[in-house]
Amino acid sequence: MRQESDVEQAIEQYADMIKHICFVYMKNESDTEDVFQDVFLKYALFSEPFQSEEHKKAWLIRVTVNRCKDMLRSFFRTHTCSLEEAMTMADDKDPDLSHVLESVLKLQDKYRIIIYLHYYEGYSAVEIAGILNKKVNTIYTHLSRAKTELKKMLGGENDGTDDTRCI
Repeated sequence: MRQESDVEQAIEQYADMIKHICFVYMKNESDTEDVFQDVFLKYALFSEPFQSEEHKKAWLIRVTVNRCKDMLRSFFRTHTCSLEEAMTMADDKDPDLSHVLESVLKLQDKYRIIIYLHYYEGYSAVEIAGILNKKVNTIYTHLSRAKTELKKMLGGENDGTDDTRCI
């Protein structure tokens, strides 16, 4: 079991990232908060040392993704978040980019988390492959397909160039 100061420091350092990942999957604040608490409880109870700060960050992302997937598969999950509720949360952050979040949330789950990790957290495809335990080429393919979908949704032309700066 970790010391309270270590858990508090991890929460302070990674809270925003974990909440964003949770929201990408769960699409509502209450489920996001539930997963957030579960992730940091698991962190507090996990006593193994991490090799580095990057290892700890990757571990937190992996635990978050797994917990979100478990919750989504749960028998007791009977409701979904309306797009209006997601837009309300996005409007609080940056009202000018709410249409981008709306488009990202419409993507398939397998594309949504890759887009988030790549564009919002700054991970490369190789790093995402390691975090999600997938092949690098699979990540490149999903990233390409997700960008194509987003371009269609956001009204951009798909001319073969890789210009997705609006994401």
